[in-house]
Amino acid sequence: MSAITPTARVTAAYARIAEVDRPEVWITLRAQDALAAEAVELERRVAAGADLPLAGLLVAVKDNVDVAGMPTTAACPEFAYEATETAAAVQRLVTAGALVLGKTNLDQFATGLVGTRSPYGAVRNAFYPELISGGSSSGSAVAVALGIVDLAIGTDTAGSGRVPAALHGIVGIKATLGVIPTHGVVPACADYDAVTVFATDLELAVTAAKVMTDTDSRDPRSRDWPADVRLAPSTEPSLAIPRSEDLEPLSAPYRAAFTETVAALRDQGLRITEVDISPLLDAARLLYDGAIVAQRYAAVGEFVDKGVPGLDPTVAAIISAAKELSAPAYAQDLDYLATARTTATALLADFDGLLLPTTTEHPSIAEVEADPLAINRRLGTYTNFCNLLDLAAVAVPGKPTAQGLPFGVTVVVPAFADQIAVDLAARITGTPPPLFVETGVPLAVFGAHLRNQPLHWQLEQLGARFADEITTTDAYRLTALDTTPPKPGLVRHGDGQGAPIRGELFLISPAGLGRFLAELPPPMALTSIDLSDGRRVVGFACTYDAAVAATDITDFRGWVAYLQAR
Repeated sequence: MSAITPTARVTAAYARIAEVDRPEVWITLRAQDALAAEAVELERRVAAGADLPLAGLLVAVKDNVDVAGMPTTAACPEFAYEATETAAAVQRLVTAGALVLGKTNLDQFATGLVGTRSPYGAVRNAFYPELISGGSSSGSAVAVALGIVDLAIGTDTAGSGRVPAALHGIVGIKATLGVIPTHGVVPACADYDAVTVFATDLELAVTAAKVMTDTDSRDPRSRDWPADVRLAPSTEPSLAIPRSEDLEPLSAPYRAAFTETVAALRDQGLRITEVDISPLLDAARLLYDGAIVAQRYAAVGEFVDKGVPGLDPTVAAIISAAKELSAPAYAQDLDYLATARTTATALLADFDGLLLPTTTEHPSIAEVEADPLAINRRLGTYTNFCNLLDLAAVAVPGKPTAQGLPFGVTVVVPAFADQIAVDLAARITGTPPPLFVETGVPLAVFGAHLRNQPLHWQLEQLGARFADEITTTDAYRLTALDTTPPKPGLVRHGDGQGAPIRGELFLISPAGLGRFLAELPPPMALTSIDLSDGRRVVGFACTYDAAVAATDITDFRGWVAYLQAR
């Protein structure tokens, strides 16, 4: 929740808009008095005890995403329509207390990574006005970077939720396709579109993404977290990075900044290995140079064919050309992508994630105007393949260039490994890792599965996440069982008939918990455990007959203390 009141936050936002004087950021800006009235009502709800995790935060929405009562233009005036329903992802933010400030400029029909392809004006970089902002979610990223809003919604098909983040030193989250529904979004390539979020810090970006995440029946492509979702990286995380030849597209300043960012992670103890990412880079070319671009024509091609005055010529040429692509070529590209996904899965199997430079360079607006296609294509070198191959990504600032320009890196992971990407991104930003995926089941452990104990690897293998150090109520007794490896046995005797026993709490996927139960050797069992803080969780115990036959070690109040005493 914002540190200032919602009404004060609204006042500050409009003052900041006047101060920075960046009219090209906005396509539709809401009237201050209307938003102020919403802020007053929000304060009343908070005072009445409403649970609003985003209360008072301001959000900007990319103008290819619907907000009820506001026009959606996709940066083409003649395309505009007034939305009657708010996009599912945005509505979830509003329900959580966020206030929509306005609709932001973009590369027309979300086609581009430069932020200059709009009749509403080229969106200048927040800090270096002669440089591009990056697109297509240009206005959204700049609104965050300038401090006008706390959060901004973008979309990402080719990298539009990541490239603008990199060029402004902010965070961009592109979750696994479908976990944030695209209901209410003007499609670009419907199978590969994602709703994304920008914020200045990882924790806030994750909070917003978490609020937006859930299935929606109105989006046939929406997906839920699977039952075996991984909730944490390895204890000693490993990162793949591109080999030297795969980094050749980088400008010299970006190459140096990437090297410095990687070196800092090595100093933290992360295991880093160079790999051949050329299969991913080859797949990336299909998004614009292959038949997949036919999806852009399917989305808005008939409208573009009308040749209305507000069309950006570069965008119109890309979309119109896709009309000539053949169905066999499209089928052939889909087959190629199926193979490429298998290759990507194998490539990432031995690592927690893949670390990439988010983009290749930071061109000026003048350079893009002189060479709009080639520069745009280069900017998507390390982003275009992500959605095609069903990968998730978190973009965060890396080390700045020697010239002081922002430089960004992206953690790429397989589908549904979003929490691992967030944790690795937190290592890069030097901040505590926020919880994104909340489907885990709490599991209490008291012995060989504790951290640094011989069976902890079983939890790590299932992607379990350490949550807390815990103690039971005084109803439990602890024994040392005669097993290999040695384990304690926890048994409930009744209130006041034991002692508080120390353990650890992990979050584990539902399927992981089921696997644990199915493979549990005797005399171990899973049962309800009462914790000293009032929670009741699933935890390890043992059968009563095994405990009776074992050595009572309750006085040690925990397995580790017993081992240390021995």
